[in-house]
Amino acid sequence: MSNYALRLPESLKQAAKRIAAADDTTMNQFFVVAIAEKISAMETAQFFEKRAASADTSAAQAAWDKVGDQAPIADDHWTKPLRKRAT
Repeated sequence: MSNYALRLPESLKQAAKRIAAADDTTMNQFFVVAIAEKISAMETAQFFEKRAASADTSAAQAAWDKVGDQAPIADDHWTKPLRKRAT
């Protein structure tokens, strides 16, 4: 374990204090969990961005083609074009 002096606006401190108390935990634990969640979310996004960058788009398209003429459900589409894998 290590220590880190954290400066934060009074409004955030009071909100963290209130939420931690409602959750029956300490502010320290609240901050540790919040930081861990943020790190996890960012690392997960980076992982999938790296996977997408090396994706075989022709294989993905072949899988989509097996669906046939069925329209995708709402929000089930490519958000941006994938690059082809270098061969």
